[in-house]
Amino acid sequence: MAEIIQKDGTWVFDGDALRLTPGRDGSVGSLRRELGELVVPLGALASVSVERGKKSGWLRLRLREGADPLLQATGGRLGEADDPYRLTVRPDRYGVAGYFADEVRNALLLEGVSAEPVSGFLLPGPPLPVSASAGDGSAHFDGERVRLEWNWKTEDVKAETGTRTLPLADILGVQWRPASGLENGHLRFVVRGAPVTARAKYDPNAVELWGFRKDPLMALVAAAVQVRLPHPSAPGSAGPRDESPAPRRTPLPEQGAAPERGAAEDTHDALLRRLRELGELRRDGVLTEEEFTLAKRAVLDRM
Repeated sequence: MAEIIQKDGTWVFDGDALRLTPGRDGSVGSLRRELGELVVPLGALASVSVERGKKSGWLRLRLREGADPLLQATGGRLGEADDPYRLTVRPDRYGVAGYFADEVRNALLLEGVSAEPVSGFLLPGPPLPVSASAGDGSAHFDGERVRLEWNWKTEDVKAETGTRTLPLADILGVQWRPASGLENGHLRFVVRGAPVTARAKYDPNAVELWGFRKDPLMALVAAAVQVRLPHPSAPGSAGPRDESPAPRRTPLPEQGAAPERGAAEDTHDALLRRLRELGELRRDGVLTEEEFTLAKRAVLDRM
């Protein structure tokens, strides 16, 4: 058995599986804390590596493509603090990390584990029921249906549809995207008979995410649904779909201005909207004063 204990977490390998337990350090992301202990079978691994840095290093696992519904649903977009397969290691523990990695590598060789993609999930996904609240709504999944509920920040055109109940049988795909720059993220469900034609802000089958600390928790809902859908690489499957929204041909309600306005004006208006959103989130207690100041500074730097 091999074991490494750090503030960031504890990893234990017993020859058949790795047991990954997040630590209580403040740098541990909300998703890792909520996910809790994770058991990864040896057959789900592709490789393990030790990366050394000046102040700290990392022990990383790379899973076989298609083995984990969480990675499938998030498309490799999880931030480092929320990545359950990354452990921060102090420099004085590099030797232990190297021994741990060697033990795992030797087991992979002895068992003849291939690094090739798999056609079925090898991890079970988050336990049910699973719920998360972030952005403009909440998502709940009990194994049979997804329920989407809206808060007062939801756009009227979307809120007017009321609480959404989506049977698992009607869900064709799921995707989670984090906010990036000026673009908000989303948790979106691709539903039979409801083509994706609008941004998440106006899509009644999507929760819009604004890039704050609770957003990663929506990835747990995505993973719990993903593991119950046909595997993208299963025999007879059409393979992974491109679930990105279709290009818009007409302005959305918030745009108002003529479509030929310049890119610079678009960017400036988007920044002003972002500042207004940040101010509202601070007033409502969603953001602390420090978080508001940092976010505002980032927007002003772009302006």
